[in-house]
Amino acid sequence: MLSMKAKYGLKALLALAARDAEGPILIVDLSRREKIPQKFLESILLQLKRADILRSKKGRGGGYALDRPPEAIILGDVIRLLDGPLALVPCASLTAYQKCGDCTDEATCGIRIVMKEVRDATAGILDGTTLADLLQRQQDAGIGKGAVSDWQI
Repeated sequence: MLSMKAKYGLKALLALAARDAEGPILIVDLSRREKIPQKFLESILLQLKRADILRSKKGRGGGYALDRPPEAIILGDVIRLLDGPLALVPCASLTAYQKCGDCTDEATCGIRIVMKEVRDATAGILDGTTLADLLQRQQDAGIGKGAVSDWQI
C-alpha cells in the first residue's frame, strides 16, 4: 500500500509541476492548497530536494520548485525514495533483497513467485510513468468535468 508520505510527495510534485511556470511555491501555500500537514510536507520536500528532484530558494520569491523537467521524474523512483522497495515481501525485492527465515526452498516458494510477478508488474507501470504522464492524465480526467450532456431520445 502506498504510504501517506509517498501520496503526499506525489501530490506535492504534481502541484509543483502544474505551476512550474509560476516559479517556486512556498511550503505554507503548497500545504494549504494540497491539504498536506505543513511539518510533514517540509520533511517530504527536504527528502525530495536531497535526491535532486526539487530545488529551493530562500528569500523573496523563494520556495520549492522542480529541479528537473516533469518528463525526467519517474514515479517508481519517487516512491522508492519515500517508501522503500516496491516488493511486498523482502525475498522478492530487487533493491532490498532479504532471504525469508521461514522459507525452506526459495526457488519453489509459491508466495515468492507470485510476489515477484506483482513486483514486476508494479515496477513496470511506475517505472514507465513520469510526472509529466501523471500530470497529463490528471488534466485529461478534468476535461469535460462539469460539462452538461445533451441527451435526446
